[in-house]
Amino acid sequence: MNLPNLGNALFQLVTTARHALFDQGELAQLTYGAFDVTAGNVKSDPSEVIEISFPVGYRPDKTAILSIRKYTKEQLLGRYQFLAFTQMPLNGLAQLVTITEALLGDVVRAVVVRHPQKLGGKRTIQLQAVIEAQSLEEVHMRATDALLNELSYKSPLDFASSLNDLLSVNLLQCPAFHKYVELKATRDIHVHNRGFVNETYLKKSSSHARARDKMVLPVDIPYFLESYEACLQLTEWLENELDQHWHSSEREAAREVAPSPGPHEDTGSSVPISQQPPPTLPAPKKTKRARTKRTDV
Repeated sequence: MNLPNLGNALFQLVTTARHALFDQGELAQLTYGAFDVTAGNVKSDPSEVIEISFPVGYRPDKTAILSIRKYTKEQLLGRYQFLAFTQMPLNGLAQLVTITEALLGDVVRAVVVRHPQKLGGKRTIQLQAVIEAQSLEEVHMRATDALLNELSYKSPLDFASSLNDLLSVNLLQCPAFHKYVELKATRDIHVHNRGFVNETYLKKSSSHARARDKMVLPVDIPYFLESYEACLQLTEWLENELDQHWHSSEREAAREVAPSPGPHEDTGSSVPISQQPPPTLPAPKKTKRARTKRTDV
């Protein structure tokens, strides 16, 4: 199997993940702006009662079963405010975790595939998998898949320990990773416990816990932005750390062409921010980001 330079492969993985994170920031801005425009249309509508149709089922002939609901302006604005201030940050949060989890798993796979000895001599694989494999490389791939499946069930802290054992990359030295640990715990609470804090969340989050037991764990636009920034910082730290182990000529060339901006330099890109609570949707404010999104990849 002809594989590209490992350092370049890792750089491409991190870069792709960072682009996906940037996309989440962009989509959040567009979504928030769409809600703001819609709220403006609702306010300017001369009708005091507005009818909205939405699907309540789906027929075998692939047509939607529609229902019509009547809203007062206040009711409809409340629903759009819920979408903009609560549902959008929650959905964005899940995407941030998915992207970051996938990146960490892809990094492990890329390294272990090229260095199967990192699997360790004690790792076992089912005899049937060995018999069905067409080559030794396929055996390595199946063993790697088994390792990744095992790692996927570990907590972020246990995963960090395993990653350090495998790659000598210690995520616990990255401040942004500890924020990511709390972010992932928040995602899990809203997926599995309706947003109510429990002992599992408190244990995972430790000193980064944001609420007490049985309280509702808040997720809003500022929290989404803080989490978004933490994930971006994690990719930057990981890129630098991996390059120290497996140098990337592509990264070096990219930095020579367009050096990375400093942490507070103005690049003119923007993300959604709203510190204002309901009852009305404010216009999205723009804030300057310290990074630019590459468009040539």
